[in-house]
Amino acid sequence: MRCTLKTSASLALVLGVVACATTPPPEPVVVEEPVVVEEPVVVEEPVVIEEPVVVVPTGPVPGSVDDFLANVGDRVYFDLDQHVLSEEARSVLRDQAAWLTSYEGVKILVAGNCDERGTREYNLALGERRSSVIKDYLVALGVQPSRIETVSYGKERPIAGESNEAAWALNRNGFTQIVSGAAS
Repeated sequence: MRCTLKTSASLALVLGVVACATTPPPEPVVVEEPVVVEEPVVVEEPVVIEEPVVVVPTGPVPGSVDDFLANVGDRVYFDLDQHVLSEEARSVLRDQAAWLTSYEGVKILVAGNCDERGTREYNLALGERRSSVIKDYLVALGVQPSRIETVSYGKERPIAGESNEAAWALNRNGFTQIVSGAAS
């Protein structure tokens, strides 16, 4: 028994020595982390698709009767018993000639009008002189004579019905009317 005891003690001693023996600590494991390179953040501008702008014309159609009325004027005025063009009348007629030159297919009728004073025959003759002087001035500015007809209404077509100086001044006029070729 002694032998078993000695053997057991020796074995315990050897096991104790082995168990107490120091083993070096394991070397630390170095895990290299991947290098992250931060790229600048690029914010893309949103693509804006612009719709085409549709311009809807306002006002009268170019070359139309309304265009003529709005941008040129259709009437010039005369002094009592006169068929001489004032500077204001010439200005309107220059605008008419320029417009008519731009729209060569347009034909007009120029009407000479008078106030109610005077005889019918006198006013018809004066209205004819008024329409003729307007036609002659337009022709001198380059409008083809074949595009212009004239008529005298004398005192038969007043635009103001009263019998006073203001109404008479309005009724002494030369009226330009488009008869064909205007845009719709």
